[in-house]
Amino acid sequence: MSNPRITFIGAGNMAASLIGGLRGQGIAAESIRASDPGSEQRARLATEHGIEVFADNAQALAGAEVVVLAVKPQVMQTVCRELAAHLGAEALIVSIAAGISCASLERWLGEGARGPRPIVRCMPNTPSLLRQGVSGLYANAQVSSAQKQQAEQLLSAVGLALWLQDEGLIDAVTAVSGSGPAYFFLLMEAMTAAGERLGLPRETAAQLTAHTALGAARMACESDVEPSELRRRVTSPNGTTEAAIKAFQAGGFEQLVQQALDAAAKRSAELAEQLGQ
Repeated sequence: MSNPRITFIGAGNMAASLIGGLRGQGIAAESIRASDPGSEQRARLATEHGIEVFADNAQALAGAEVVVLAVKPQVMQTVCRELAAHLGAEALIVSIAAGISCASLERWLGEGARGPRPIVRCMPNTPSLLRQGVSGLYANAQVSSAQKQQAEQLLSAVGLALWLQDEGLIDAVTAVSGSGPAYFFLLMEAMTAAGERLGLPRETAAQLTAHTALGAARMACESDVEPSELRRRVTSPNGTTEAAIKAFQAGGFEQLVQQALDAAAKRSAELAEQLGQ
């Protein structure tokens, strides 16, 4: 990133993670500002990252080339309408708020130098707090190639950033990766409880489960073969793994996963419609 001046509107956990990631990439503290109504959040960011912080959004926006909207979706409309008069004419807007469409942001923020403002909508997930996240990104037609690179580097500071060609796919990203960590936590809860019922001490069952999940994820990420092949390699005929897999499949595991993701995607679309009004 060519050290653009970046302002974060909202200084919650995700914003703090992005700021920490940028600082870790070597972005100067002088290039980053943040605003938040909470004095504790402001003090934490100033102390941990050495950046300038503000209680007033308009002050924080002065000279900003990239503006990251990191406020709660429920207050986004109010915040955007307040920001509109203070934004630079060509500033890139990056929204990490769930359920807020580019069309809604365009409407609330007003026009820039050449019509609708350049907006990148992102769907990060909570492992971004550990810089192990994944984000789906969508850019409206006003975003330049250089601005796409800026947005990608911003989100890459906390993990993997993947571009989408269709904004409607944000709902699918929400279902797969946005909500996805909770699915794995649910499986880990169930495995830990099952291990405990099999006689393991709870702490031992929890550690076995968590580190198995970590190891399996790393194998999937670092391997050049599909997860189905990795599964096949550890599933010996008539062995213990096959017995467990057959039990999962007999209970309709794949169909249940599809139903769950369908429900999450549908709810994501519903929330986008409600919040964008």
